[in-house]
Amino acid sequence: MTGKALKGVRILEYCETISGSYCAKLMADLGAEVIKIEKPRTGDGSRRKPPFKDDDSHPEKSILFLYVNTNKYGITLDPADENGKKIFHQLVEKADILIDDHHPGYMESLGLGYDHLHRIHPGLIMASITPFGLSGPYKDFKAFQLNVSHVSGQGNLLPMPALNKERPPVKVGGNSGNFDPGLLASIAVMGALFQKSRTGKGQFIELSKMEALICMQRVESVTFPNDQVNMLRVGNENRRSPEGILPCKDGYVVVVAPEEHQWKSFMKLIGDPAWAKEEWCKDRVTRSQHADEIGKRVLEWTMKHTKEEIFRKGQALSVPVAPINSPEDVVNSPQFNARKFFVETDHPVMGPIPKFPAGPYQLSATPWALDRPAPGLGEHNEMIFGKQLGYSREALEKLSLTGAI
Repeated sequence: MTGKALKGVRILEYCETISGSYCAKLMADLGAEVIKIEKPRTGDGSRRKPPFKDDDSHPEKSILFLYVNTNKYGITLDPADENGKKIFHQLVEKADILIDDHHPGYMESLGLGYDHLHRIHPGLIMASITPFGLSGPYKDFKAFQLNVSHVSGQGNLLPMPALNKERPPVKVGGNSGNFDPGLLASIAVMGALFQKSRTGKGQFIELSKMEALICMQRVESVTFPNDQVNMLRVGNENRRSPEGILPCKDGYVVVVAPEEHQWKSFMKLIGDPAWAKEEWCKDRVTRSQHADEIGKRVLEWTMKHTKEEIFRKGQALSVPVAPINSPEDVVNSPQFNARKFFVETDHPVMGPIPKFPAGPYQLSATPWALDRPAPGLGEHNEMIFGKQLGYSREALEKLSLTGAI
């Protein structure tokens, strides 16, 4: 065993949104030493975002904050303060990477832009994550996840297929509009880190969340500009019926069966009904013309069966079908549990947490590990400022009184 993959890499995280925190989390989970900077007294904004354990809005009980900040060290620091700025410089000099997700121009207003930091540390890799990038007519616009999801074009496609295609466009579920840019930012940072290992030189990375989300659309993002074909949401009366989200006895399943052999397997699953042998079901074209009728008949069958029954029997017949799992289903999933995806952890305020998501990968030589939960507000001030930077306890008390830390 050689320890973790990124052991020895030092990252300074100065972020306020999920994207930057998630970017740093991914590397902390791989063994990088990540120091998270929060505002003195108030801390990171995600501390005040739900869900909260036991519905208690205590700043140390945000599940969101807990998830995106595992394996990090946490300090409080105000770089806008002259003494705080001096400490920030000291931290940068010891770091390989700085991750920032403040609005364009903020770091420059503090005298901490990349041009300045690069002069004091030529090997520094700095990543800037903003809604629209650092150039262009939108660069100074403020935005939430909902805005960026729709301005990227992503929201126009969702849901696809839709139970009700007349419903206005929606954003992708959960915080994917923030997590996905953080994931892509981590890839860019890792590329710059590899280059630094060869040349010793750092570089500046800027990431636009809008561009990150359009990249996640893949095929749809290039279809219109090249073929002038506008990808629109489709309803459950999809012309490749049966296909889409289907209600069942205890929830929903999703079926994707466009090919002839898949149609035959699906008909076998529902009992080879006589109507499936009628002329109007003979091929894909005729079935698309009678999609509504087929949908009603299929629904009569699915509503008599549970999603687990449909999934198990369908898989045995090579039908591309899967249950749409609730959070409860996911936690109790035999697949997740067989792979030990959920691990136990303990938090000084929340107490024992029996099931916490592990890494989505398994490295044989440098395994993922949950070494520590998300840090408490200013938990590692004394360790970082005192042991690493050499400040005395008396000096730290004075810095705290002035609001620098």
